[in-house]
Amino acid sequence: MTIVLNHIIVAAKNKRDAARWFAGIFGLPFDETAATHFAPVKVNDTLTLLFDDERNFPPSHYAFHVSDVEFDDIFGRVQASGMKFGSAPGNFEDGKLNHWNGGRGVYFRSPDGHVLELMTVPQ
Repeated sequence: MTIVLNHIIVAAKNKRDAARWFAGIFGLPFDETAATHFAPVKVNDTLTLLFDDERNFPPSHYAFHVSDVEFDDIFGRVQASGMKFGSAPGNFEDGKLNHWNGGRGVYFRSPDGHVLELMTVPQ
């Protein structure tokens, strides 16, 4: 199948702050000058997150399959920031990782309340 997700709009209270935070945690560049209608963060060659200002929005879940090295880097920034994290979708604060499918996984929340999941082995 050749279907590839190209971009997704991520609701945020402040698109620039949200894009800057996400890029910082994930170790990605954020070009402030590109933030016009949307604040884009290019995740990889095929996926861009377009942060957009919204007043009211339900939290969403974004899951990222990453390498072991990327996991260590991103998770290290999560820990250094003092954010709470957890091992399961309903448990963001147990301070543990999961080891589903023989890999490592973790859940944490963005400042806007979105659930972010990292996994080293895809589901």
